[in-house]
Amino acid sequence: MKNTILLLVFACTNTHIYAQQRTVFGTIQDADTKAPIEFCNVFQPIEQIKTTTDKKGNFAIQISESEDNLFLIFQTPGYERDSLQILPNKDYYQVFLHAESTLLEDVVITGVTRATKIRENPISIIAVSPKEIEKTSESNIIDALVKKVPGLNAVKTGPNISKPFIHGLGYNRVLTLYDGIRQEGQQYGDEHGLEVDDYNIDKAEVIKGPASLLYGSDAIAGVISLFPKIPNENDGKIHGKYTSEYHTNNNLIGNGLNLNYSDNRFLFALRGSYRMAKNYRNPIDGRVYLTNFRESNFSALAGYKSSKGYTHLNFTLYDNHQGIPDGSRDPLTRKFTKQIFEGDDDDITTRPVVSDKELNSYKIPDLAQHIQHYRLYLHSFYEIGKGDIDFILGGQQNIRREFNHPTAPKQAGMSMRLNTLNYGIRYNSPKFANFETSMGINGMLQNNKSKDATDFPIPDYDLYDGGLYLYAKWKKEKWSISGGVRYDLRHVQWNDFYVGINPETGFEQQSTVTDPTAELQFPKYRKTFHGVSGSIGATFKASQHISLKANIGRAYRSPNITEIGSNGLDPGAHIIYLGNRNFKPEFSFQEDLGISIRYKDFSAEASFFNNNIQNYIYMETVADAQGNPILDAQGNRTYQYQQAEAHLYGSEIGFALHPEKLKGFRWDNSLSFVYGTNKNPTFKGKGVEGEYLPLIPPLKLMSEIAYEIKPKKEKLVSLTPRFEMEFNNAQNRYLGLSETETATPSYTLFNLGLNAEIKFNETKSIQITFQANNLFDRAYQSNLNRLKYFEYYNYSPTGHYGIYNMGQNISLKIIVPI
Repeated sequence: MKNTILLLVFACTNTHIYAQQRTVFGTIQDADTKAPIEFCNVFQPIEQIKTTTDKKGNFAIQISESEDNLFLIFQTPGYERDSLQILPNKDYYQVFLHAESTLLEDVVITGVTRATKIRENPISIIAVSPKEIEKTSESNIIDALVKKVPGLNAVKTGPNISKPFIHGLGYNRVLTLYDGIRQEGQQYGDEHGLEVDDYNIDKAEVIKGPASLLYGSDAIAGVISLFPKIPNENDGKIHGKYTSEYHTNNNLIGNGLNLNYSDNRFLFALRGSYRMAKNYRNPIDGRVYLTNFRESNFSALAGYKSSKGYTHLNFTLYDNHQGIPDGSRDPLTRKFTKQIFEGDDDDITTRPVVSDKELNSYKIPDLAQHIQHYRLYLHSFYEIGKGDIDFILGGQQNIRREFNHPTAPKQAGMSMRLNTLNYGIRYNSPKFANFETSMGINGMLQNNKSKDATDFPIPDYDLYDGGLYLYAKWKKEKWSISGGVRYDLRHVQWNDFYVGINPETGFEQQSTVTDPTAELQFPKYRKTFHGVSGSIGATFKASQHISLKANIGRAYRSPNITEIGSNGLDPGAHIIYLGNRNFKPEFSFQEDLGISIRYKDFSAEASFFNNNIQNYIYMETVADAQGNPILDAQGNRTYQYQQAEAHLYGSEIGFALHPEKLKGFRWDNSLSFVYGTNKNPTFKGKGVEGEYLPLIPPLKLMSEIAYEIKPKKEKLVSLTPRFEMEFNNAQNRYLGLSETETATPSYTLFNLGLNAEIKFNETKSIQITFQANNLFDRAYQSNLNRLKYFEYYNYSPTGHYGIYNMGQNISLKIIVPI
């Protein structure tokens, strides 16, 4: 199999290099003044080719003569992105760009089988542009996307740890892709975020709904595709940008450098970043101990391209030292305390108080986690005749160490090394009789091993995963119908795993059956999961302004390793996990309906989903006879995985005003909600005592007013003030059984921002973003904030329990082009 894949790569990278080309040319003008637009970027996403217009707005770009389904994308500061499809018998085009009024239906997405328009995809997809990402200043890329994508939420454990949730589902139900590669970093855990460079994400696409058809297991709720910057200037010069930011709340300092080079054949890129932050603060807790972090990234890219495609070789390195909050406090003063003893010698009520110097420090304490992630992959795309082939082969290694021994600070409590080999090959056949078809295989091989550790929440294991799919799309006039079918197989196995006592340290260690102190913590396991996924959907362009969508999809997810194999303490999560070896795969059956309305002065959209899940897996607190959560000496809770039928349904509704006569003004509003119910007959009618699913976000309303002003100044390109309001309703539909969750009051946050573009040279501008989040320093707790449940006392002298979210945060972000 491996030899076959390598032969395919070799064949792809040497096929049709000297194919014939055609030149597409034209002019780009302002839609209102008809003035030519100089230095406008013209980009062809399939072949990764780019050019710019001259002083008269003229452009010329070479494309493959055999390709009959190409798009050109036009983008420049001061105008919204637009696109058009290249016709086989037309080479000249006249393009008119509008100021801040591009229709959503014209946005091209690339994270599917072919580059296509959003309005032609029956499943809800949101594209977040490079410009939108650059103008947002958040703690991480997921938090930035949450602001831009209704229906996307995040479970948080401090500013730097955000786990994406779509339609009330997260962890291994949301698949994250980095440049087409599955992000594999033990994402089932709570206490760490995505191992990506936040300063190297050029754009993002979020699929909201079952996507197992193309991606297999773990895409049952949706997909987040993150795309790094690919050099495409083709002028043989070095380009890039320098990013610097500062946040007042946790004194975050971030710096990133991105250098790119490309000519007609070769491209190279070097990127690096460094971020560090102190503990964050809020008006109730002050600074929250052990939420500081220090993160560094490095990546390199080398590529070759021709008229028929490209080959990219990428390497990334991620290194993060992160505090592990446990929430222990002095019972009277409510000041944070720290652990200095082990086991029975550690009494939570008598731990020493953390000094102000320690709280107000960039230094990462000894009790912390160290996460490293390495990624090396090859991505090739080439045309073969009138079809094309896309190939990915990559390896990644995730090293996760959590230090929880104050008497032996260099001894990791948990230390795991996860190796993953990703592979995928897709063939897009030539268009025939209005049909476009794609077929492919993708999957991964995985090995996880505990190293020098004392805690073992999961066993060492091997995983073999693969899937085969067929996808088709039919498009004619106002109709676009697409769908397909997929079969997946996943095999998981491990051997007997014994844990004994180290005679020198007294800590537990991985052992053998011959050790007299050994206990069999994980009996051997062999099981193969398999599932069939499929979908069928349609979009109908009822008029020039109205589009309708409908989709029915069945998605599959194999249980992850913690759900079937866990039996021990995860020190970073402060949870003792108990899995179930008899779990079955999850199967989701979801219906989606949507409508999109686009006019020059206003736009609106609404989507509705109804999702029934067989064998839904969730966590529930293990309680004593009185119904109180069971805690160990360090206050760690025990959670048992359960399985039942589940029902989720909800909607996202958006409305925007952008009057044509008031250029630059936008008022965007979105409303999203989801309800989740456990269908186990035992809990019918019991409400919070088991009927409601955990980690369901409440109804949320987002509203933003922005007005881009274009002063008639030589240096100041634009100035955009904006005001945001975020309302989160009370969440009274929660899993309260055994105090797994508690009710969450409603809260409203106000944010203020200002974006400025200052002309740097003839073609580029400096981007300056000023942002004030939680403007009035509101004390609040999100129901998706894990720190809300870090509480050890039944009585609090202040009346506040758990840890609160971040208070007021003022940030400044500057992006300087190179």
